[in-house]
Amino acid sequence: MKQKAESRIYYSISEASALTKVKPHVLRYWETQFRMLRPRKNKAGNRMYKKKDLKLIMMIKELLYEKGFTIAGAKKKLTDEKDAIRDQLEFSFNDVDRAALLLEVRRELQLLLKDLHNGRDPAGGL
Repeated sequence: MKQKAESRIYYSISEASALTKVKPHVLRYWETQFRMLRPRKNKAGNRMYKKKDLKLIMMIKELLYEKGFTIAGAKKKLTDEKDAIRDQLEFSFNDVDRAALLLEVRRELQLLLKDLHNGRDPAGGL
């Protein structure tokens, strides 16, 4: 199960929001303010966030909410420390990884519960 969560490449905006605890409208706004936060979009135009995007969101969140930076101040700090941030983004970010794993476990449990409610054997039998 852990392998599944780690093998995911992209997360939807709702998943990114749940993992980072930042509302979707705030994520969309931050995209307009922070050049380095540019998630890919699929053919339908839906945002698809990578783990590095989630890590960047957590850094922005920390600057704005915990350290009290203004958006302009956070932009300047991120720009000034661009190389250091790029190195940090390569390291494992345990909170995001843990939240992604928990989200995957929750999804699987919901599917099992749905099967049980429908009278199906989740192990594959009838």
